[in-house]
Amino acid sequence: MNFLNYLSLFISDTLLFATPLLFAALGGMFTEKSGVTNIGLEGMMTIGAFFGATVGYFTKSAILGFIAGGLAGAFVALIHAIVSITFGADQIVSGIAINFIGPGVSLFICSLLFDGAKQTIPVDDGVGKISKIFSGLTGIENIDRIIGQYVTTYIAIILVVVMYIYLYKTKYGLRLIAVGEHPKASETLNVNVSLYRYFAVIVSGMLAGFGGATMSLATVSNFTQSLISGHGFIALVAVIFGKWKPHGILGACLFFGAAQELAILLPMLKVNIPEGIIPMIPYISTLLILILFVGKSKAPSSAGVPYLKLED
Repeated sequence: MNFLNYLSLFISDTLLFATPLLFAALGGMFTEKSGVTNIGLEGMMTIGAFFGATVGYFTKSAILGFIAGGLAGAFVALIHAIVSITFGADQIVSGIAINFIGPGVSLFICSLLFDGAKQTIPVDDGVGKISKIFSGLTGIENIDRIIGQYVTTYIAIILVVVMYIYLYKTKYGLRLIAVGEHPKASETLNVNVSLYRYFAVIVSGMLAGFGGATMSLATVSNFTQSLISGHGFIALVAVIFGKWKPHGILGACLFFGAAQELAILLPMLKVNIPEGIIPMIPYISTLLILILFVGKSKAPSSAGVPYLKLED
């Protein structure tokens, strides 16, 4: 392979690996904008990955599998919303519980449906697996490799634009931001704080579920015990790195996607790096980003703080 081949492969796989992170990170940003912290993205992604792969396998439909993954994530997020918004419980504790419950429930149901196995049966290309679009569009190999992405990649990128418009160009988005910054002031203007927060948390879970389903229906072809393996936490870092803005999160996810691709590409290039270090590159980059940027990013003022409704 020449330089252009490696470059196009690098860009293509960066987009592939960034896509599930982008879904989850946008969800994490959306709920924090409303004032509710959701560190349960890992568990929601796991649930989404399992139900996406399972429904995709049994129905032979990638669309149904993808939707099922999102709905499963939304259901788990609803539990988080009830606990943290209605009952005012600690949002961090609730998120940690979901991160334990997600893998546990997924593996339990998986063993029931697949004869005790800890993974689902792989789906086939075009039958249960998400398809690529624009493959072979130009007839130029390197360009086609870059633009020939799974449809979920284009959905995630479009979602960045949609979220930006919703948050900053519509009154509902501006109200959601106000709820996350000053909930008591918002309530005095007859804004239903709980309703906006419920909406944001459920959307967050749905997007995390989409991210998980993308991994089990596009990135690979089935759900396994180690499939998510920290992607939900990397998505949380992407929210911080992206400064809680959709376009910033896109850049952060592309960075982490590139780090994952480097871990694969460096051995192919026979770079003289110890073998034990290479698989750690995505996680080392995550730690470096936290060290360099966490103090420079400011979360919404009320994020993580339970809101007590004003008395009449």
